Amino acid sequence: MKVVAQNRKAYHDYEILETLEAGIVLKGTEVKSLREGRVNLKDSYVIIKDGEAFLLNCHISPYSHGNITNHDPLRTRKLLFHKKEIQRLIGKTMEKGLTLIPLKIYFKGPYAKVEVAIARGKRKYEKRERIKEREARREIERAMKTRV
Repeated sequence: MKVVAQNRKAYHDYEILETLEAGIVLKGTEVKSLREGRVNLKDSYVIIKDGEAFLLNCHISPYSHGNITNHDPLRTRKLLFHKKEIQRLIGKTMEKGLTLIPLKIYFKGPYAKVEVAIARGKRKYEKRERIKEREARREIERAMKTRV
């Protein structure tokens, strides 16, 4: 499994409740750009419309050796879920505060996959608490290290 791109900001801004794997429908030059690692997941999200899942605002740069048939970098891309998974995701996203966000894009064999998370947005004070906890842990580890 070769990870192409990760959405690190998602772990800071959201509380990840559950993750799912989905296939993604791509054009030829998009696959080549993905293999070069020219993708950005920041500010991207997933919507479900008419029983299908779509990835929005995912920026895949045009292929460097492409021609006039290169793809649009911000086009909407279809995600491939099973019908039961989509029905469950519709139910989850109807709950207040839950959203679908992509965490990473990777290759599994010859296929490009997207890891999608059901997430709840964190509030500003929750983020600050998390940072304080992390710093306190670091201080404790430093103190233990110098003591030994």
